[in-house]
Amino acid sequence: MPRFRSPIVWVALVALGGCASKGDLRRVEEQLLLSRTETRRADSLRAAQLSEIIAGQRRIHDSLGGIGARVGALGGQLATVKGDMANDLISIQQQLVQIQALTGQSQQRLTELQTQLEARSEQLEAAPAPSPGVPPADTAGPAPQAGQPSAEQIYSTSLQQLRRGSPATARMGFRELLRLYPSHARVPDATYFVGETFAAEAPDSAAAYYTRVVETFPRSPRAASALYKLGLLAERRKDLEGARTFYSRVVREYATSDEAALARDRLKTLGR
Repeated sequence: MPRFRSPIVWVALVALGGCASKGDLRRVEEQLLLSRTETRRADSLRAAQLSEIIAGQRRIHDSLGGIGARVGALGGQLATVKGDMANDLISIQQQLVQIQALTGQSQQRLTELQTQLEARSEQLEAAPAPSPGVPPADTAGPAPQAGQPSAEQIYSTSLQQLRRGSPATARMGFRELLRLYPSHARVPDATYFVGETFAAEAPDSAAAYYTRVVETFPRSPRAASALYKLGLLAERRKDLEGARTFYSRVVREYATSDEAALARDRLKTLGR
């Protein structure tokens, strides 16, 4: 409501006083007082509302300021973390390069040794050398009977079957050689390859034949290979101590063999 504070209003009221009764004047004054009271009350309410709005804006401003500060701090931390991660990634990449280089060297060395072993195996198969305790080929057991294959024929055919991926057929041939020609120069080779036919499917049987080669024909060229294979089988069954023992024997008892170089590499890998 309008506030009647102008002197003109009071003059008008005085002028009207002559015509109006005292009761009328009193009612006018009461209305004026009521209007002033309501105006003050409305002004006070608006002032309180305005103060509350201003306080709310200040709280929002302060909150935004705090959020901004936290966001800034998080941004700094994120930048630090990114920097650390970048440094770690570079370090890991460098280590991977070094590992790849070392692995490549080891793989190259193993490939060379494997090639040497295969070449030596082919030489042994082409011209077997009699081992101490095993008679030469020309005096090893009885001569083949009519229609019976020779020891060399059985050995060659069985070895071909093994290389073609038929270990069961090869095993039958090698065992037949051992039965027909138990004192032949090929006996250590045949015994070793019977173990090879078991290596994938029955490691315990393979270990038994490898052990027979090592114990019965310790000076045979196959003894070092059999002893090394025993180490590999021990590794496969997680017997690391046993594997170290076999590899150490290869290095000690067959120091000049190609298997000795392979055994040294395995000992380095396992840790002495």
